[in-house]
Amino acid sequence: MLSVFPRAALAAMAVGLLLAGPEAGARANPAEPEVHGTCGMWPHARCRGADLRHKDLSALDLAGADFTGANLARADLRAANLAGAIFDGADLSGARLSKANAPGASFRNARLVGADLEFARIMRADFTGADLTAANMEAARAAFTWFNKARLTNANLQETKFNATDLRGANLEGALLRYTIFPDSTFDGCVGCPTDW
Repeated sequence: MLSVFPRAALAAMAVGLLLAGPEAGARANPAEPEVHGTCGMWPHARCRGADLRHKDLSALDLAGADFTGANLARADLRAANLAGAIFDGADLSGARLSKANAPGASFRNARLVGADLEFARIMRADFTGADLTAANMEAARAAFTWFNKARLTNANLQETKFNATDLRGANLEGALLRYTIFPDSTFDGCVGCPTDW
């Protein structure tokens, strides 16, 4: 009786994968990397200008990948490893980056309007000239990060840690700053930045 159970379980799993379709089978096997068009989803991938709108890239290892000018609008990057990845000029509007690990990543002149970066680790990342209007950065770790001339208007920055962060020329008008900390940060020319740090 015990020898029948494993076969029945395997048969049920096979039927489940067939009914779910090929996408579910590919996603269920982490040893087989995903490919979207000509863009492979692995560390140091070259995805410049790729169209990845609405793609599920959650929990993938994309460290050092190049997404310069890519369209990642509403893409799911939750808990992805984006350490050292490049998103310069990319469109990440409405993208989900909560709990993403992105130390040293570059988002220069990227569009992150309405993006969700809650609990994201963005230490030493570069957001120079980026548009983070209405983005959710609640409890993000942003130590030693550059936000030169970045737009953070109406962003949720509640409990975000901006330790030694460069906010020169940034715009924080209307941003929610409850329990936000800015020790050793630079505010020259910043609009809406606190004046008591």
